[in-house]
Amino acid sequence: MENKISIGDKFEYKFSFTQEDVIKFAEASGDFNPIHLDDEFGRNSIFKKKIIHGFLGGSVFSKVFGTIFPGNGTIYLKQDLTFYKPMFTHKNYISKFEVVETEPIKNRAVVTTFILNENDEIVIKGEALIKHSSIY
Repeated sequence: MENKISIGDKFEYKFSFTQEDVIKFAEASGDFNPIHLDDEFGRNSIFKKKIIHGFLGGSVFSKVFGTIFPGNGTIYLKQDLTFYKPMFTHKNYISKFEVVETEPIKNRAVVTTFILNENDEIVIKGEALIKHSSIY
């Protein structure tokens, strides 16, 4: 029997990305913007170095929903994202999740999603709508 997902449930997941991850994401998405791939371009940018793709950062939400919380079988229905700060390779981040609303009849939940950097600053903030059999 699965654990029931309820309002107020929270989950955290620590992660980081490598430049190889960035390259693979560029290849999969077709986004070869030099801000993600070219050292010189990054040095001359407002960030002073390369940054990772915002959606690569946000992809951690999909990983967590689909494999950990609530896990296998999750259907990702909606996600909004706001990008507050850049993300960089080889830095530690923490993603945080909190269930703020449930629709038991439809097995759905609204979950706030955050990514915080090593200084505990919000990097990405959003809200997801997911469907899973554990939401009842």
